Amino acid sequence: MPTPDADVRVDETVVRRLLATGLAPHHPDLAALPLRRVATGWDNEVWRLGADHVVRLPRRALAADLVVHEARWVGLLAPTLPVAVPEPVHLGAPETTDGGYPYPWLVARWVPGEDVARLPVPERGGLVDDLADAFRVLHRPAAEDAPVNLFRGRPVRDRDDAVRARILAWDGPREPLRAAWEAGLAAPPYDGPPLWLHGDPHPTNLVQSGGRLSGLVDWGDVTGGDPASDLATAWFSFDPQQRRAFRARLDADGTPYDPHVWTRAAAWAAAFAAAMEPGSPHRGVAEHTARQLVLDAG
Repeated sequence: MPTPDADVRVDETVVRRLLATGLAPHHPDLAALPLRRVATGWDNEVWRLGADHVVRLPRRALAADLVVHEARWVGLLAPTLPVAVPEPVHLGAPETTDGGYPYPWLVARWVPGEDVARLPVPERGGLVDDLADAFRVLHRPAAEDAPVNLFRGRPVRDRDDAVRARILAWDGPREPLRAAWEAGLAAPPYDGPPLWLHGDPHPTNLVQSGGRLSGLVDWGDVTGGDPASDLATAWFSFDPQQRRAFRARLDADGTPYDPHVWTRAAAWAAAFAAAMEPGSPHRGVAEHTARQLVLDAG
């Protein structure tokens, strides 16, 4: 899929106005700090506020609830995690005036480092144990009122029609993607308690410093469910040797995964790859993922 069109315009004037009216009464020390745009994502405009904070603003209606989920849950999960996360500082309200910014928005702490997508794959070996250890802590039973996510942590079969169509449209080798998807469909579904999931742990949302994992960012898809969709990052982020080490680290220490979780994880990897059309900002990750599935197919 290409990056969805925005349905609201976000520029510095809009962000400054929101900070002045929504943040300044609570954090006057932050509202006037230097401001610069650092990313336009699938769901959010991302602006860095000073050296230590970030402002996330939904760019389309479908993403509006995601910053609310992030604001509510990330602060509760953060103390248990072994890496930094963008801890919420302030959840701003939509503007109610005509032409005002219509969605909630979030100020959070900036996580320093560089996204893993910029680190050459052969240099990612130092991330393997770090990410496995972070998942070991995160993947525990979720709260009963954890956010529902229709696109993460679900039974593989729930996504079958959409994923099959995308695999047919994939412009690279289709058979390894199709085989991984079919194997995921044939595997027994997850029948354990919903576990906390990051929801979107592809390399752009993993932060590294000096070749070690230092943070997990963009928690808008946080949810409870089958951990297989998080574990698909073994194909998003790693090469075969790193992937074997990642799996061994997680399988060795009593993590709450069923014997078929890696089969379903490979299916989720195929689904992600097939969704990224040429021109998508995550196309490079998708092509790497597809190559890993080709290598696995031998």
